[in-house]
Amino acid sequence: MTKKFQSVWDAIEDTPAEAENMRLRANLMMELTEHLRKEGLTQAEAAKLFGVTQPRISDLMRGKINLFSLDALTNMAGAAGLHIELRVKEAA
Repeated sequence: MTKKFQSVWDAIEDTPAEAENMRLRANLMMELTEHLRKEGLTQAEAAKLFGVTQPRISDLMRGKINLFSLDALTNMAGAAGLHIELRVKEAA
């Protein structure tokens, strides 16, 4: 019998809370990466904008999700002039 999951995070994380945290982090990382590409910023320029090091931006661009907390990603989004909207709903 094959077990089906809503997302890859549901399949690999131990709890629904951990899966949701990873899902949010992944979405923020993708949005930040897309924003940097759209703006044409170099990693050095992005690092200065976000107040972090260039290697930190490299980690972001390479999708190293385990190196970023929701707080860190939220701070980066704010520094980039992005607004995060939060919507809470019942789990499916």
